[in-house]
Amino acid sequence: MRSYESLKESFENLRSKEDFCIPGSCETENEETLIDYPSYTDALYALLMAPSSSGIYISRWDLKEIAQSTGESMAIHPRKRMFELLMKYASDEETMQKVLDVFEIYIKEKIDIYEELSDEFPASKKIFEQHIAKANKIIDRFPSIIKEYF
Repeated sequence: MRSYESLKESFENLRSKEDFCIPGSCETENEETLIDYPSYTDALYALLMAPSSSGIYISRWDLKEIAQSTGESMAIHPRKRMFELLMKYASDEETMQKVLDVFEIYIKEKIDIYEELSDEFPASKKIFEQHIAKANKIIDRFPSIIKEYF
């Protein structure tokens, strides 16, 4: 059994090597800034699910229907959890392509609604045009999503 002094000495040696530093609290000679890159699910969530980037809002019910359209049954959860479950299901290139195809259908349906609203309310046309442009940009990115992640 180790004595208290040898245990203390071992601990001091480890501490002097900065093996147990809390990130951001230890200084090193070549300090590098570590960037925490999100997983592809987080990146896709930010791209597709945030109306500020995609121009559309995809509800929990939309996610449920998207999952059902691709052959997956899903219960209602918070949006982020539902999206994570959908991406877990889309673990191969073929399934991801199915999911993105259904997303494209939903996005185009939302674009149709925006176009109808902008025709009925011409004063809001400028606002809807911005959302439509963002939504079309997302659809254009779908092929690159497949290339990037598979």
